[in-house]
Amino acid sequence: MEEFDYIIVGAGSAGCVLANRLSAESSNRVLLVEAGGGDQHLFVQMPTALSYPMAMNRFNWGYYSDPEPGLDGRRISCPRGKGLGGTSSINGMVYVRGNAQDYEEWESLGAAGWGYRDCLPYFKRAESWVGGGNRYRGKSGPLGVSAGNEMRLNPLYRAFIDAGVEAGYPETIDYNAEFQEGFGPMHMTVRDGVRESTSRAYLKPVRHRRNLEVLTRAHVQHIELDGDRATGISVEVLARPRTIRARKEVILAAGSIASPALLQRSGIGDHAHLQSVGVTPTHSLPGVGENLQDHLEVYFQFHCKQPVSLNNKLDLLSKGLIGARWLLLKDGLGATNHFESCAFIRSRAGLKSPDIQYHFLPAAMRYDGTPSIAGHGFQVHVGPNKPKSRGQVRITAGDA
Repeated sequence: MEEFDYIIVGAGSAGCVLANRLSAESSNRVLLVEAGGGDQHLFVQMPTALSYPMAMNRFNWGYYSDPEPGLDGRRISCPRGKGLGGTSSINGMVYVRGNAQDYEEWESLGAAGWGYRDCLPYFKRAESWVGGGNRYRGKSGPLGVSAGNEMRLNPLYRAFIDAGVEAGYPETIDYNAEFQEGFGPMHMTVRDGVRESTSRAYLKPVRHRRNLEVLTRAHVQHIELDGDRATGISVEVLARPRTIRARKEVILAAGSIASPALLQRSGIGDHAHLQSVGVTPTHSLPGVGENLQDHLEVYFQFHCKQPVSLNNKLDLLSKGLIGARWLLLKDGLGATNHFESCAFIRSRAGLKSPDIQYHFLPAAMRYDGTPSIAGHGFQVHVGPNKPKSRGQVRITAGDA
């Protein structure tokens, strides 16, 4: 039977980092297991193509919520990445650390060691900021962070910031540094014009390590247990079942939906729920799958009086030219997620920190990349920084 010291389930935003760090110790034999495939596809690597992998079953699990009573019964799309890099290979690439006050609140609630002063050294250690290192930013970490085209290729980015300042809000030069609050340029996980997923930042540089094995297109069915200890995984690779043992740990890094689902399929969760779907309970842990939360947003679209938006770049010919330039030079409109300006503001007086986030797009378009209006337009995405709604993840059958 195959054996490894560590088995990491899920090569996503966390799994790739863990594979890098654990395999840095040459005595550790590490297996990274991923249900999806590789991440070298053009639509994954080119930042401007972000709407495409999110719409493809090859890269997106395509989860949907149950009908939401507060949304007139609609089911909400919950995109989650499938493939190396996980959701960091299909997301919007926006890079936001969060407000320092959030970390201070965590610490005040009892999370010792999670204050901003404690986390800042790790933020710096993780990133390679295109602007260089300083008191708040890192310069030599594995994760490349940039500001895209730095608002140079469209005047609407600057107009959005100027409008915020005119309305009485401050301007911030770097919201990931000392002052988050205000209107300013937005940062993204893009390095040298290419999406900087955790696969590219953390996994690719260490794939050569002889003590690290990466297994793709491998579907983990359940966790092997010996009493209250995880001893391995049951996995299906190319329709063939395999059991792989872990000498030290099985690490679940399959994401906020797949991780609790895998635990429940393995008999770990709420006993009554597991029995109702035909799973034999092995360990009572009612919190599995509970308290799910996600960031919410709505976006507002506007017609533009002047022909200065990117709506004239949404036809197939223009997209082809943008893609060709990107393939040759890794620059231009193909090298950005197009969210190059943003804002963090307080909705009312008396709040300690901003509770609303904006990101601005100089085009009016749908999530599939097609224009939503005739002529020129732009849109503003708005969302709460601390949504209060909570949900749950529950399997509906033993093989779900």
